[in-house]
Amino acid sequence: MGYPGKCRKSYDTPRHPWEADRIAQEVELVKNYGLRNKREVWKAQSLIRKYRRVSRQLLAATTRGETGLEAQTTDVLEHLKNYGMLKEDGDLDSVLSIKVEDLLERRLQTQVYRQGLAKTLRQARQFITHGHIQITGRKVTVPGYFVKRGEEMTIDYYPGSPMTQEGHPERASRIPKVEG
Repeated sequence: MGYPGKCRKSYDTPRHPWEADRIAQEVELVKNYGLRNKREVWKAQSLIRKYRRVSRQLLAATTRGETGLEAQTTDVLEHLKNYGMLKEDGDLDSVLSIKVEDLLERRLQTQVYRQGLAKTLRQARQFITHGHIQITGRKVTVPGYFVKRGEEMTIDYYPGSPMTQEGHPERASRIPKVEG
């Protein structure tokens, strides 16, 4: 028995440490999403793996004819829809097609950059950790915070922040960034 409040790893490390293809993909994700290190990629991959595992179990149970799984299925689907990782008409089969990029797009750091509140992804990360960003009136200082679909439009500068001044030299011109 251990202490139940003990912090545990929220990710799984790769099985083999030196796979060139995997390393290249991870480096690309770190660059494209302004992540601090590969551990953040591994956390996202572990979370995706968890959702896929649950959906596979639910699909297998429904094909076996088990009943009473509707509540669990709707919970998983509604959770993914609330976070914007799944479309409104998504089902358990579409959960299996979620990619790591879909999850990383929902991070606060990426959303701040995409909405034009920061000039770069690194600047977005710095604004968040320094307390310049709010969501629904509350200061959020975690760049890895997953933004819900309803919270997207409430992301803005924190009122007590110097970034609220229009003439601040580091403030972006609020032009939404397009992917591509």
